[in-house]
Amino acid sequence: QMQLEESGGGSVQDGGSLRLSCAASERSSSNSVLGWFCQAPGKEREFVALIRWRGYSPFYADSVKGRFTVSRDNPKNVMYPQMNSLKVEDTAVYYCALAYEYTSNPQDYKYWGQGTQVTVVS
Repeated sequence: QMQLEESGGGSVQDGGSLRLSCAASERSSSNSVLGWFCQAPGKEREFVALIRWRGYSPFYADSVKGRFTVSRDNPKNVMYPQMNSLKVEDTAVYYCALAYEYTSNPQDYKYWGQGTQVTVVS
């Protein structure tokens, strides 16, 4: 069964950057999509970004466009969300997930990582 593991979270100053990683335990079908979501305390899980399994067609939530990018290293089976110009309101647990369709709806994602905490301090 597919397993996803996030890493790279931590605490960063307002305006700083972090690069997260999401490692998949095995290959998936070419129509798979890797998504990034975040969940702040007391809030629902929200879509952040996604990218196709082969590393193309990234798509971003309006709140992160121009600040976050997502890429994928296919040989290493790892996805890299790059978070720049971080804001205090970006503070959340960030999750990667896998779906078999191009979707930003978290309910359509079949596999989830355990999450990594990102804290942005002023």
